[in-house]
Amino acid sequence: MRHVDQLPYAIQEQSHVTIPMADGVRLSARIWRPVSSDQEPVPAVLEYIPYRKNDLTSTRDAIHHPYIAGHGYACVRVDLRGTGESEGVLLDEYLEQEQSDAEEVLAWLADQPWCDGTTGMMGISWGAFAALQVAARQPPSLAAIVIASFTDDRYADDMHYLGGAMLSDNLAEAGTMFAYATCPPDPSVVGERWRDMWHERLESARPWVLEWLRHQHRDAYWRHASLSEDYGRLRCPVLASSGWADGYSNAVTRLLSHVDVPRKGLVGPWSHKLPHLGEPGPAIGYLQEVVRWWDHWLKGIDNGVMDGPMLRAWMQESVPPSTSYEERPGRWVGEPSWPSPHIRDVTYALRDRAVVMGDGDSGESEGSRPDRVHDVQSPLSVGQFAGKWASYNAPPDLPYDQREEDGGSLVFQTEPLPERMEILGSPCVGLELASSGPAAQVIARLSDVAPDGRATRVTYGVLDLAHRDTLEESHPLEPGRRYRVRVPLNGVAQVFPPGHSIRVSLSTSYWPLVWPAPEPVRLSVHESGSSLTLPVRPLDEPDEMPRTPFGEPEGCAPPAVTTLTEPEQAWTVSRNLVDYHSTLDIVKDRGLQRYEANGIEVGLRACERYGSVADDFGSPTGRSDWTMRFRRPDWDIRVETHTELTADRDHFIVDATLDGYEGDRRVFSRTWNEKIPRSTP
Repeated sequence: MRHVDQLPYAIQEQSHVTIPMADGVRLSARIWRPVSSDQEPVPAVLEYIPYRKNDLTSTRDAIHHPYIAGHGYACVRVDLRGTGESEGVLLDEYLEQEQSDAEEVLAWLADQPWCDGTTGMMGISWGAFAALQVAARQPPSLAAIVIASFTDDRYADDMHYLGGAMLSDNLAEAGTMFAYATCPPDPSVVGERWRDMWHERLESARPWVLEWLRHQHRDAYWRHASLSEDYGRLRCPVLASSGWADGYSNAVTRLLSHVDVPRKGLVGPWSHKLPHLGEPGPAIGYLQEVVRWWDHWLKGIDNGVMDGPMLRAWMQESVPPSTSYEERPGRWVGEPSWPSPHIRDVTYALRDRAVVMGDGDSGESEGSRPDRVHDVQSPLSVGQFAGKWASYNAPPDLPYDQREEDGGSLVFQTEPLPERMEILGSPCVGLELASSGPAAQVIARLSDVAPDGRATRVTYGVLDLAHRDTLEESHPLEPGRRYRVRVPLNGVAQVFPPGHSIRVSLSTSYWPLVWPAPEPVRLSVHESGSSLTLPVRPLDEPDEMPRTPFGEPEGCAPPAVTTLTEPEQAWTVSRNLVDYHSTLDIVKDRGLQRYEANGIEVGLRACERYGSVADDFGSPTGRSDWTMRFRRPDWDIRVETHTELTADRDHFIVDATLDGYEGDRRVFSRTWNEKIPRSTP
């Protein structure tokens, strides 16, 4: 990234400004704005998240907020109620309180003498969720939003449930927020109140996974703040982006196709990263795009920002399987609208362990063709090389070579392709199947198979078959009865070169990415009703992109941070062939770092472990352990959280602990042991 030190506007920074809420709680904000805004008010841009602006996000914030401020905006970073130096407590994600607070913040910003009364919201992940959810409430000052790595559907396309099946990220993200929501404010900012504020957070804390497990269907809890319930609520322009390696690769195109506002979409090869920091690369000059967006929609400058394609997407070339990539080779392609007139759905038959290309016509009529049946009952080991639901690219967390996974799967594969094929959109697998039990899952994977046999997963989809008709409730399968189901796969742009094959792999488990069904089942897949549909982008379609569509990534220089202890990253799969215990161990340790701007030292260590024994479907266990440390010469605070999730046929079982330390003295401790009924048909 190129660091920029000369900007159109000289800026000033206020590191701690309090914003009053109607109930007396004060939220903490950090503000960058032009010096000239004291005389010449400017639009304000809000980022609103719970991740501690004074330390944990301060490096990232310093890259883009001063940059945007230096182009004539007041950039405001607010920590949610109960996080960082903001008062109150944070009890869950996306609550009504959070959104009403945001509306009050926007009203406060619009009323400041340095603001011209116009506001925008921006962010990635939680910040993008917040911007989209608040925009749907139509606050009067909010003129546009910029969002990255988000969803409009909190139940079916987030880290909780996918196709009605629970993701292990449901536990992992709950563990993350169990730690973040119980961290102390900085005494150098809030003074002697810090201890009372901290203990209020500790006393109010509860593992969020308990609430998330109580809502195993799409109900009012998930419908709240899901724009997909009513796309018409969004009335302001939106610039939306994500990455193919992210868990949120579907929301950009879904938003483009459903909302009726000025909109642009951007999907690169990235993991859960902002595009100017994108990994895998190439990263792009995203902040320049953001400034152009704000210039047009907040300042009314006619700069052509809406010209060109509605969707710009990175068409990924074929690569060997790897858990991490520095760069994904490819090119940018543009689509004038979405759904795109350039894309055509092509359906192929799944027949005799093959994906039959062309029209699938073998000369046999539908009635005379033999209905071959293929059975699959996957071991729990299928999924150990699945990677993370949402890649962060640290530690390396992308799916590895799928050949071992395919050994426990039902596989259909094309002959080597005679010519290059490109797809852009969401593939879909249609299946006619029967189950040996009332509760079952089916996982469909699409892989690019090289001539040497290596298989790179391109995309995948999950369906809890009890949710085959609706996500609002579950209906048991009648053993032996045949059902027709659709398994949508995550959106992707991918090239399949000539000589490569396309593989469809079906499994009945995908642990630990997906929490398994309560007991093993055998699925019988009938060829007569099974198919693969690919969103094919014809090779002769124009890319509709300039030769250099984006500038070089740039931003302001990050502040000085000193590493005091070395970080650690690990992703380890192990199997004990004596007791047949398998584990996936993940370590994310940032080390102890000192933020030189304010002198605070912060350490963050997160460990996840997912284990199971042989093919005992009652044995899977997930653990999330966090240690967060904050210190200065006269102040040393540590928060430790532990969450463990197990399950039997009828219940999920949560064991959790929370401990707070001042120095070596434990000053707070609480334990939870709870059972939540399992929604099994």
